[in-house]
Amino acid sequence: MTERTETASPQAWLTSLATHFTRVTPGRWLALMLLALHAAVVLDAEAAVTRAFLLAHYGLFLLWQPLVRSEARIEPRLALPVFAMAALLVLADSTWVMALWLAILAGLVGAVATSQNERGPRLAYLLALAYLLALLLAWVLPQSLGDTALPDGLQAAVRYGLPLLPLTILFLPASRQRGASSTLDFIYGLMLSLLVMVVALGAFAVVAVARVGYAWALVQTLLGMAALLLALSWLWNPRAGFAGLGQVTSRYLLSVGLPFEGWAQRLATLAERERDPESFVREALADLHELTWIRGGHWQAARGEGMFGEPAEHALVHSFHGLTLTWQAPRPLTPALALHVRLLSQLLGYFYASKVREQTLREQAYSQAIHDTGARLTHDVKNILQSMKTLIAAADTSTAEDGERLQALMKRQLPQLAARLSQTVDKLKQPAEMDVARIPAQAWWTALQTRYEHDDVQFFAEALDDIPLPQDLFDSVADNLLTNALRKRQREPGLAVEVRLALQPLVSLAVTDSGAPAPEHVARNLFLSPVASDFGLGVGLYQAARQAARVGYRLELPDNQAGRVSFRLQATESADSPPGTDGP
Repeated sequence: MTERTETASPQAWLTSLATHFTRVTPGRWLALMLLALHAAVVLDAEAAVTRAFLLAHYGLFLLWQPLVRSEARIEPRLALPVFAMAALLVLADSTWVMALWLAILAGLVGAVATSQNERGPRLAYLLALAYLLALLLAWVLPQSLGDTALPDGLQAAVRYGLPLLPLTILFLPASRQRGASSTLDFIYGLMLSLLVMVVALGAFAVVAVARVGYAWALVQTLLGMAALLLALSWLWNPRAGFAGLGQVTSRYLLSVGLPFEGWAQRLATLAERERDPESFVREALADLHELTWIRGGHWQAARGEGMFGEPAEHALVHSFHGLTLTWQAPRPLTPALALHVRLLSQLLGYFYASKVREQTLREQAYSQAIHDTGARLTHDVKNILQSMKTLIAAADTSTAEDGERLQALMKRQLPQLAARLSQTVDKLKQPAEMDVARIPAQAWWTALQTRYEHDDVQFFAEALDDIPLPQDLFDSVADNLLTNALRKRQREPGLAVEVRLALQPLVSLAVTDSGAPAPEHVARNLFLSPVASDFGLGVGLYQAARQAARVGYRLELPDNQAGRVSFRLQATESADSPPGTDGP
């Protein structure tokens, strides 16, 4: 029991210490890091003490650094550069190594400063940046140039004045905000580090070439950098009517050598020309031969897959809207190129999805056309069967004295039934020509009277002539309406049925019965959607209404009252210029 307590006590102590460290704000670690750096660089101490302060400074830097979160686990392969940098900083006794380290620190501190939103933390990082620049320019850089005879006033100011900046940071109000790796401005930090290095190397070059003092060389370098930055700022966004470096840089980052607008235009043209989704993807990828940084790849979709280009070592995979694209390049892609590959993949995915939806709509439209054609032909066949049943019933009930009359009936009806059945078969072979055939009004009216002469139907017509009527439409509508009326007569004996055909002022066909009206909910949806039916599919009048609308007619129910239920097929144009034909 005692051994367990002794073993657990150091672990608990380390856990408590780690918890305490996590509660320390980043500003406190930053101030302590700068104080340890000041003691190692400025104070004249023994080598062992200096290295101890440098090691402490590097440890405090690891506690402050904004690159990796404190709760993240570091892999061994990533820990090796950390120890290598510590060994270089502690063991290498060189002012140039210290100058490089100060430039890196200045870049990191400046990058973190740009990500701060509160005033206190931003002030702390600006003071830290000022301290690092002052230490580099006023102490480390003169020593690296061999100018060790610094003025006494400058030495005193660096020794005893600069530590006031870290001490001010240490006693500023605490804040938990820190620049996490996700919000760190790496570009700003890199540019700041490079700028500090350019100033240091520029001062060294001026001293070595012009043989002037360090102070004058530093002034010349800063003036030269200021002039260069001023020129670059003007060239970045000039106001002389031509594009500046900003637009050129943006255009390069957006294109990266790819004529993006031309490729997008060719892609849109290909989308209009090619209907098959897989063929569209295949041709679009074959058009990417201008990308020198893409060697080839592989694409895969639900209905096919394929290769394009040549295989390469490095691959990048993107999947959008059911299209998986594998891009292969001879070398790893930079972040800008990887972003462009993702954009290309998204465009192809969007176009592919639109082509798939277009193909699905075409298939649905084709299936709907088949359904409509089948439903219409089914009703035609049903009406023909109804007429045949009527003839069979007449033959069964006839007597020997009715032989001649029955024979005459058969001679008139059977050829018409054969012709109608032949027309139905022709419609099945060529459904696009179903509404094309036309017949003179007088001939159609005579044929209709012949078909229903034994069904006690009254026919009325006004001034018939040879105006052509769409035969398939009138046959389908008349057979549907009369079949429904005769079936209604079976439930309501004594029902009167009449048919009226008028050609002026508009072509119209009306079928009226003296039975009960249709229910309100049925009458409301009769021509808008299929309705429930006990005798058929419930789509006869719905299909007839759609067929009538296609050829310029309208099927309606103008009267729906007890004793008078009237259906009417009426043209929407003048009878002098029938729908579907050219006028005079």
